[in-house]
This record gives sequence, C-alpha cells and structure tokens, in this order.
Amino acid sequence: MAEVTLSEAAARFGAVLGEEERSSALIEVNRFVRWYGAGRLVSELRGHEVSQYAEVLGLATAEMSRRADHVRAFLAYLKKEGLLPVNLAAHLRLRRASQPGRGAAVPQQTTVELTSEGVEALRAELESLIAQRLEVRREIQWAMLDKDFRENAPLDAAKEKQGHIEARIREIEAMLKRAVMIDKGEESGRVQVGSTVVVKNLSTGALMRYTIVGPAEASAANGKISSASPVGKALLQRGVGDDVEVSVPAGVMRLRVEQVEG
Repeated sequence: MAEVTLSEAAARFGAVLGEEERSSALIEVNRFVRWYGAGRLVSELRGHEVSQYAEVLGLATAEMSRRADHVRAFLAYLKKEGLLPVNLAAHLRLRRASQPGRGAAVPQQTTVELTSEGVEALRAELESLIAQRLEVRREIQWAMLDKDFRENAPLDAAKEKQGHIEARIREIEAMLKRAVMIDKGEESGRVQVGSTVVVKNLSTGALMRYTIVGPAEASAANGKISSASPVGKALLQRGVGDDVEVSVPAGVMRLRVEQVEG
C-alpha cells in the first residue's frame, strides 16, 4: 500500500463521516494533524507521540474529553484501513484529578487559575447553558408525546443533548467555585500566567501571538495556551530577546520572544 501523509488520511476520514459529525470531528483531527506535522507519513506515528498530544489537551474536562474522542476515532480508522498496524487510540489518555482512596481524608479541592476574562466567559457560557436547559426540557416533553419510545430518535437525541448540557453546567459551576483570579501584578517584562506574548519561529520566521492562561481556560482556537503545555512552560519567566526550544513530534521548535504584554 502506498504511503499516506497524515493530512491525506484526515481527508479520507472526513469523507466517511456523517454530515452532522464531520465538521466538529475534522476541526479537532486537523488540530492533531497540524501539531504532528501534516506532511509526515501515517506510518511514522508512534504511541508516545499520541501520549504527548494528550498532554497538550490537558485535564480530562468534558470539553477536552469530547475533543480527544474525535482523535481516538481517527486513530481507530487508521488501524481499520490498514494504515497503522495497531490502534494507537489507547495512548490518548487525558490526565484526571486524583481521587482520594477509601478511608483516606478527602483533600481540599484544587484551585483553578483563571483570568478575569476567563471568569466572565464561563459565567456567560453558564447563563447560555441554563437557557438551553429549559429549551431541551421542552424538546423532551414534545418528543415524549410519541408513545413509541422504542424508535423515538428525537427523544434519544434530546436526552443525549440534555446529558451534555447538565455535565457542562456541573463542570462550570465547580470551576467557578474553585476559581482563583490570576493577578498579573506589576509589569515585569517577563512572561507569566495572564501575559500575552509574541514569539517568532526561528525556522520559518512566522510570528505567533499567545496568551498564557491556566489549563482550564486554554483554547488553541483563540490563541490561549495552557501554562502547563510544552510551549507555555517553556515561555514562562522569559523576556524579550530570549530564545526557547520546545520538543514536538516534528522535531525541536525554536522560538524567540519578541514582545511581552502584561
């Protein structure tokens, strides 16, 4: 079988997905592809590299778990199509908060670092979800008017939607209870949590702008990277003109700090 690049495999994967799931699945799969290297061969993919991507995603929140499921489905597809000898999905394990053992004292819940913008975003999302909660309850009531529950697809879909909404509401409420507002403090010229930093990729010359946030607030699509991610950790306490090296599957990425705000 001819060698296939990861980007080619992602396109094939998207072609077999249903229309409803294709968009959300490919968004995350393509994030994985760009991180790993779109031009790299599927046959070069290894389990330890998949494990590294789990570190990029961070803690096993409801949102990150959904994103990880899309990548796992892609990895399972690669095995099914014979592009990989084994299914590497098992290597994509997100970190979970430690659970106390039986009989042990329950430790105080860990705090969640959030910027003021992050707190406001969570409150806005919570307000929206509470409104959606009422709407999905109405959907369930309407669907239950159909007495044939065995093949009631609208009822099943509404209940699944309700489950996702309730899980996210609980997650946000727990985060807000444990939230610790990040204090940027005085301008130090050094990268810290809450800082916005412009870096140059010394290999390509490309400029990238990141805001360093706590793991719970990370959003690659919005340029917010976790302070616990490889790039985030490498940039902390660096100043303008400093060079950093970050290990990624494609090799070592060398970055130079060009600007620090906050």
